[in-house]
Amino acid sequence: MSTVSLIGLGGMARAIATRAVEGGNAVEVIGRDAAKAKELAATLGGGATAGTFATAPAGDLVILAVPYASAAQVVAQYGEALAGKVVIDISNTFNADATALVTPDGTSGAQEIAKAAPAGVHIVKAFNTVFGHVLAKGGPLDVFIAGDDPHAKASVSAFIESLGLRPLDAGGLAMAHWLEAAGPLLMGVAGHGAGFDISLGINASG
Repeated sequence: MSTVSLIGLGGMARAIATRAVEGGNAVEVIGRDAAKAKELAATLGGGATAGTFATAPAGDLVILAVPYASAAQVVAQYGEALAGKVVIDISNTFNADATALVTPDGTSGAQEIAKAAPAGVHIVKAFNTVFGHVLAKGGPLDVFIAGDDPHAKASVSAFIESLGLRPLDAGGLAMAHWLEAAGPLLMGVAGHGAGFDISLGINASG
C-alpha cells in the first residue's frame, strides 16, 4: 500500500484517486478550495482525507495534478514541505490546439518542474499518456513513466500496479520530453477518426 497525496481536484485527480482508494492505498486530496477537497474525500470514501493546500502533504507519493502552466509555481510554493517526497508530474505540455509543445527544445515540463523543487525531491513523469475519462472507466492500461531515481520509479511503479495498471519504464527524466510529445500524437489520432476512448500502450510480439 502506498500513501498518496493528490494536489488538484480535476477529472484526472479524481480518476487516479478513485482507483487508488480501490487499490487499498491511503489517499489525501488537496486543493485551493478546501470545501471541494473535503467533498471529494467524502465521495471517495475508503478513509480518504482532505489536506490543506501548501502545507506538508501526508503522502510519500505526491501527485501533481495541476495544469503545466501552474505546476512549477505550485512546487515552488510548497518548497521544503515536499522534502523527501516523490512527486509525480502528470501534466501535458502541448499548446491550445495540441499541435506543438510549449516547452523549449531539449527539455520537458517535468524537467522544468524539477528545477523548482527543493533538493532531495524526486520527480517522476507518469500518467500523461492516459486520458482521464478512459482511466475512470476501469480496466487495464499501460502507464509510461520516466525518472532519474530508481527507488522513486520503483515506488511509482508499485503504486501504478495497485491501480490495476501496467507501469512501463521509459528511462531517465529526459525521456519525459518524448512522453509529453505523445500528447499531440494522441490528440491528433483521437481527433482524426479514432475518437477519444483510446489509450497508448505496448503489445509485445512473439
